[in-house]
Amino acid sequence: MADFLLELRSEEIPARMQAGARKELEKLFRREMDAAGVSMGDVTVWSTPRRLALIARGLPTETQAVSEEAKGPPVGAPDQAVDGFCRKNNVTRDQLEVREVKGRETYFAVIDTPGRAVKAVLAEAIPAIIRDFAWPKSMRWGAASISTESLRWVRPLSGIVALLGDEVIECEVHGVTSGAVTLGHRFHHSGDITIGDADDYAVKLRAAHVIVDHEERAALIREGAARVGSEAGLSLVEDEGLVVENAGLTEWPIPLLGRFEEDFLEVPPETIQLTARVNQKYFVCEDSAGTLANAFICTANIEAEDGGARIVDGNRKVLAARLSDARFFWDVDRKKTLAQHAEGLKRITFHEKLGTVADKVERVAKLARWLVESDIVTPDMIRRPASSGAGAEGSGTPASAGVTKEELADMAEQAARLCKADLVTEMVGEFPELQGLMGGYYARAEGLPDAVADAIRDHYKPVGQGDDVPTAPVTVAVSLADKLDTLVSFFVIKERPTGSKDPFALRRAALGAIELILRNNLRIELDYVTARAANRVFRQHEHRDDYEAWFSEHNGPELYRAVPDFFVDRLKVQQRDAGIRYDLIDAVFGLAERKDDIVGNLARVQALQSFMQTEDGQNLLAGYKRAANILKKEGWQGEDDAPHTGEEDPLVLVDDLDMKEIVAAQMAEKNTHPAGKALSYTPEPAEKDLIDALDTAGPQAETAVREERFADAMSALASLRKPIDEFFETVTVNDDDEAKRTARLGLLARFREAVHQVADFGKIEG
Repeated sequence: MADFLLELRSEEIPARMQAGARKELEKLFRREMDAAGVSMGDVTVWSTPRRLALIARGLPTETQAVSEEAKGPPVGAPDQAVDGFCRKNNVTRDQLEVREVKGRETYFAVIDTPGRAVKAVLAEAIPAIIRDFAWPKSMRWGAASISTESLRWVRPLSGIVALLGDEVIECEVHGVTSGAVTLGHRFHHSGDITIGDADDYAVKLRAAHVIVDHEERAALIREGAARVGSEAGLSLVEDEGLVVENAGLTEWPIPLLGRFEEDFLEVPPETIQLTARVNQKYFVCEDSAGTLANAFICTANIEAEDGGARIVDGNRKVLAARLSDARFFWDVDRKKTLAQHAEGLKRITFHEKLGTVADKVERVAKLARWLVESDIVTPDMIRRPASSGAGAEGSGTPASAGVTKEELADMAEQAARLCKADLVTEMVGEFPELQGLMGGYYARAEGLPDAVADAIRDHYKPVGQGDDVPTAPVTVAVSLADKLDTLVSFFVIKERPTGSKDPFALRRAALGAIELILRNNLRIELDYVTARAANRVFRQHEHRDDYEAWFSEHNGPELYRAVPDFFVDRLKVQQRDAGIRYDLIDAVFGLAERKDDIVGNLARVQALQSFMQTEDGQNLLAGYKRAANILKKEGWQGEDDAPHTGEEDPLVLVDDLDMKEIVAAQMAEKNTHPAGKALSYTPEPAEKDLIDALDTAGPQAETAVREERFADAMSALASLRKPIDEFFETVTVNDDDEAKRTARLGLLARFREAVHQVADFGKIEG
């Protein structure tokens, strides 16, 4: 057994590509070893800006000999078939063996593969790994680059170290030959470094001021930055992404603290942090009060003789220039009001079929106002306690306290009309990540109400899992309106997610809307809201004179169900992480009178899941499935079943009010069958017990569901468990007596309908 070392040295590899490169190197190496039948122990992969290194432990010196058999055509088969079989297995006809298979002579090829020296396997594998390496971006170089067949690599490849034990694996790629020699730190070490074996690789490079382990460098940066900040009486603003990036930029990291002019602190702190992070890869610090300090921490790649003073001074000058630009943008942007900036949205296309961003803003503003006026979002919505930082909702007292519905609607509409205005500002043009946030700052700077400024700032939230979910009424109205408009608009023009493709992030918009609805307990009818939002899109369409035809062409009626169904699909994904079973979601949302009531139906799902974890729940499910199977087998429709109209509610088709009352009364009478009808025979005890249990449990479950006491509804259903079990134990459903058979099938149908008041148990697994 021996350990293998492979180092691929090049010019600087971008930090953002190094994690992927480590995975790619290990994947390709394992591919080559698996194909050759080489077993091995642990594999370690490291990266620095100038090298990728892999160490594989416990490789054998030779591969094992392998004998494989392949069954071919029968004797007497056409020559073309036999010759093709020989070519496929690289044998000749005289090497074939003939064996009897099920009484018929058949050709077999026996392929004996002798063992090979692992050195030879590695010598072939290394060039294959380098040639097949996938980089997000790559280049050709040198004289050979005029040919498209030349090697492509992220940066010019300059060296290969390949050692099995202490022996060099000889190979050559693009004029670069392998050996045992590498280079140390670009500035701290000169001359070659000869590597003896895998064990002394990291040791010798450390002596040459190169830490090859990327995780060790990250730890040094993380701990060192916190230490130099603490020594200055400051606390580091943690940024793990920046730690990893700096680790990918340095081979010998040295964190250094510098200061910038306090005048720059007039600029919003997020702007300073983003400027330092994105442009210069610097960390920022906060003082003891949690306020951004005029300090930055850069990561040097050398140990400077002056302790880093000149490095810090140079970085300070560069940062000052960047911060001067940010301050200029801040000052220029505030010379206009947000309303004036919003005029520029008329020049930005949202989508060629949906108009400009200004058109979208108009739709969002009207929808946000309607959400308030229809009492979906109300002034007395409960808010969570405020958190600190830019993402906070403001003070713990609701911004809507003492605000009328009309005033809240006005603020929601105003915030919606201004929420996208910062997209045309200089600051957001430079830093797109600050959209929304800068709008909130500009709104506050021009004296707009805090609730409006907060809504502009936070209307994109929640963006992803773990993001803050707004609870301030104005923010909720604008955020929900924005997401609903995006979803509905793209559904209208038939740009819907397919498979893994979701170019307009509609799944994310739906999940964000679901979070808003659940967090704020919004009782929202999605099909009705979809209709309102869709009509805004339809009526904004350029062919307004041909509205009805355009509406029909874009499947308006179908759209009102498509969006709610899409929400339910996203809810399954969202709730899966919370441990909610998708089949229970289907069981509830598929039967509920208001299929799009996310809050109420999800509460029912949670109660159902708790019930299904009990013995009563499992036994009731078994009884339901048995009853449903019998009814299905018998093709039971029921003697009083009304004809199917395609409508969920038969009363929808009844226009006459008097007739509605008659139909409703008939439906109520039908729903009491067979309890309200006399039987032509004396029921058996278990049959009578089930009838009595349904007389009690059915109305109880119905009332509990209507009042959203879902645990009580489950409890009512649980009382049916014993009667249904005993019914199946002692009563013959398919009795020879037609009257008994019909009545008992009707009783099972009634049992099924009682259960359906809570959920469609037929969709529950188990």
